[in-house]
Amino acid sequence: MASVLVINSGSSSFKYQLIDADSEQRLASGLVERIGETTGHATHDTSDGHWERSLGIPDHTAGFGVMIDAFAEHGPSLEEHPPVAVGHRVVHGGARFFEPTLITPLVLINIEDLSELAPLHNPANVEGIRAAQAAFPDLPHVAVFDTAFHQTMPADAYTYGLEASLAERLRIRRYGFHGTSHEFVSRAAADFVGRPLAELKQIVLHLGNGASVCAVDGGRSVDTSMGFTPLEGLVMGTRTGDIDPAVLLYLQRKTRIGVDDLDDLLNKKSGILGLSGHRDMRDLTRAAASGDETSRLALGVYVRRVKRYVGAYLAELGGADLIVFTAGIGENSSVVRERSLAGMQSLGIEIDSNRNAMPNDGPRIISTDASVVTVLVVPTNEELEIARQTLRVAE
Repeated sequence: MASVLVINSGSSSFKYQLIDADSEQRLASGLVERIGETTGHATHDTSDGHWERSLGIPDHTAGFGVMIDAFAEHGPSLEEHPPVAVGHRVVHGGARFFEPTLITPLVLINIEDLSELAPLHNPANVEGIRAAQAAFPDLPHVAVFDTAFHQTMPADAYTYGLEASLAERLRIRRYGFHGTSHEFVSRAAADFVGRPLAELKQIVLHLGNGASVCAVDGGRSVDTSMGFTPLEGLVMGTRTGDIDPAVLLYLQRKTRIGVDDLDDLLNKKSGILGLSGHRDMRDLTRAAASGDETSRLALGVYVRRVKRYVGAYLAELGGADLIVFTAGIGENSSVVRERSLAGMQSLGIEIDSNRNAMPNDGPRIISTDASVVTVLVVPTNEELEIARQTLRVAE
């Protein structure tokens, strides 16, 4: 009854899942949050129920103690389902890490060194790794990097048109993110249609609060919409996506806005929120349907950017066999799916409105039988992908 413990650590919280190593079923999941605040909060979920607890959690090490207590009190027992390894989501692996990696002291130093490329994420990932190593000192710990899947991009896809020596010195290039999701979904889509992954050209649309598109050729990422940071690409929940860099210079000259405030504007106050005031795509689509012009515009901007990337990747791939929607919006918004691919019949893409509107939690085809390109919805499962990759390294 061996298991894998998957950790996704933030600066003041961490999420966890315990996954059965053989059946790949989720045995338990939880969230420890408000770490370092006066009162922390923890949740623990199993097939038997949901539990919550509030208490002081001064640091991540204490948080792991809370998690272990939850397993002891509410199950499943870590003695009956002993973890054989701990898998850690790490956001940025730079150009150094292109596969899941056993965490050694040197690897941890390298992850810390990459913190300047992901200052909001890698330091928190490192803190979670250290706390987990203290809690489970005898287990192998494996880092699974969001950027790793995109290390197969060719140089002309990841290189910016920036002065070359400066870009090389400061490690400025396109890295891409959501790689764990894109890898899982592209493989799951191939399995669902019963075709070899190596034979398929796919466009995977990970549409959540953060959103990205990936062109996958034979199971390998050849291009993706996010770049040096997760800000590039699609319009997102609170991020601008692609924007003329001269706009930033103009803003600084006209408003004297500081670097930190500019970063906050681009990442936290723009996107769908900045355009419409809505944080949730469900609220946005309802408001747009009721005739609110601001919401209509925001939705139009959102789907137009998706369509632009689909068209670009169709050109790069020389056509596609599959277009796959995933993540919160991609899996649940029939409006976004239909509008993102509307008017593309001449490119062999035709959505079946009835199939698209039918609610379903599992993988499904939403294109017509006549569509040259098969369009699917495939739920993502990044934790399961991390568990699988962790096992490959730990075994």
